[in-house]
Amino acid sequence: MTCWESALMPVYSSLTHALAGALVDVLWFIGGSEDEQMDPDDAVKVLEGVSHLVSKLSSDQRSELIDLLGTMAEAESDPARRGFLEGFPEGFGLLDDVV
Repeated sequence: MTCWESALMPVYSSLTHALAGALVDVLWFIGGSEDEQMDPDDAVKVLEGVSHLVSKLSSDQRSELIDLLGTMAEAESDPARRGFLEGFPEGFGLLDDVV
């Protein structure tokens, strides 16, 4: 691993954290893409697919992801991305049916 790779690759405490980070990165990119970068209809399909996926998570899995997103938001230095992370649970339906 080069110094460049180690400087850009965060160390995650778990596979779940790494995968959540990757999901957030992809959705952040899609949300910030211009129409010339990504077809808007395709973007909507991806976002709806993620919402459907998280709707299938168990209550415990949703709670774990919500907690993880909160931890990620607290550590985020970019205010826009922090806002995205804070709004993720509501925006993607994680709060539906969580007890």
